[in-house]
Amino acid sequence: MPIIVNLDVIMARRKVSSGELSEKIGITPANLSILKNNKAKAIRFSTLEALCRELHCQPADLLEYIDSE
Repeated sequence: MPIIVNLDVIMARRKVSSGELSEKIGITPANLSILKNNKAKAIRFSTLEALCRELHCQPADLLEYIDSE
């Protein structure tokens, strides 16, 4: 998929654990893991907003488009 989720990179920069982040934004650790490992097929805007709020970043910091051609 040409959309890459850089959540793991941002979390490492902010020194935030998966358990801590999942608790703060109100999603399960399993769903956070799916996002971190680029296995997600979609993301809700409310989840994206919560991630940006807690990680003090912009959506473009988390999502990247890679042209597959």
